[in-house]
Amino acid sequence: MSSATASVCVYCGSRFGADPAYREEATALGAALAEEGWRLVYGAGDVGLMGAVANATQNAGGETFGVIPVHLLRHEVGKRDLSAFIVTENMHERKKVMFMNSDAIVVLPGGAGSLDEFFEVLTWRQLGLHDKPVFLLNTNGYWEPLIGLVDHVIAQGFAEASLKGYMAVVPDVPTLAASLRAALS
Repeated sequence: MSSATASVCVYCGSRFGADPAYREEATALGAALAEEGWRLVYGAGDVGLMGAVANATQNAGGETFGVIPVHLLRHEVGKRDLSAFIVTENMHERKKVMFMNSDAIVVLPGGAGSLDEFFEVLTWRQLGLHDKPVFLLNTNGYWEPLIGLVDHVIAQGFAEASLKGYMAVVPDVPTLAASLRAALS
């Protein structure tokens, strides 16, 4: 697949989080997506890390594809100036539209919603329902407890060791961009 036509789904928090590095990396990711010519697919919010990624992508001239359920339009401040703005009836439909319109998945720091989205695509990958690359952007070690949990699940016999191979952990946006280039070429 040509990187010029690739779409990258970004799951991330609707808050900025406690560490300013989360916002900095979200902004750097948005700029990198635009620079590479990749379309941002995300939750269409204009708040928190979601808004930071989208604004940075737009400011750098990139294409944006946002998907938001009707019940979150006000809470996540639906960003209507995107290249594409889709309103769904519910969260399940939102996740499906985002997934179906992406070639790779990146998970930035976030809360329960980001964890839900991550585990869904990881499970689908484990079951052989897709082969899209899944990346955890481990800004300042944010995802270390999650990585430990996955190791624990494997050690306790609830998953094969291959589960870890369905996700790639990257420390920063330059490493992520290089990994995405390799995966999408």
